[in-house]
Amino acid sequence: TGFLHQCIMERPAVATARRSPTVPDYNTSTSTLAFDQHFTTTGKGILLLAEIVCGMLVWILVGGTDYFHLSALCWVMFVAISFWVLTVCLFLIYLTGAHNRITQIPWTTVSLCFDCSATALYLVTAVVDALSVNQAIRGRHNYNCWAGSAFFASLTTLCYAGSSYLSYRAWKTAEEEQ
Repeated sequence: TGFLHQCIMERPAVATARRSPTVPDYNTSTSTLAFDQHFTTTGKGILLLAEIVCGMLVWILVGGTDYFHLSALCWVMFVAISFWVLTVCLFLIYLTGAHNRITQIPWTTVSLCFDCSATALYLVTAVVDALSVNQAIRGRHNYNCWAGSAFFASLTTLCYAGSSYLSYRAWKTAEEEQ
């Protein structure tokens, strides 16, 4: 016990005092991310939500089939998933108000370029998707899924076109203010 006692005594002192948990002050906000409750009721917010839902339906309907036998449908999957992920990211940026805090990025220009490129690529995708429906046997699983995905790709194209219009108006207004 002498050795154990000596080892304990030679150890550097460690503070063992318990800290009481701090009570958060609910009167001040410490969060760096804010949720914009009204964004989803704006035209831009509604169109972004529609793009997310319709775009997801495009890649789910194609992804549930043997699409990899047709290179055209591989293109559809690439565009649908790529723009779906990017749209979700853009939606989160607008929803949290990060675009207002990151002022170094010209968000109106970024949004305009993104929406216009998404419209153009989704238009090509919708046409490719619709033309690929003929490769499937009518009434079978692949046919129904590909026809549905062609419909939703067309709908997604219209949503991106609407977003392009709103982005153009926002961009034009921002340019006139400078």
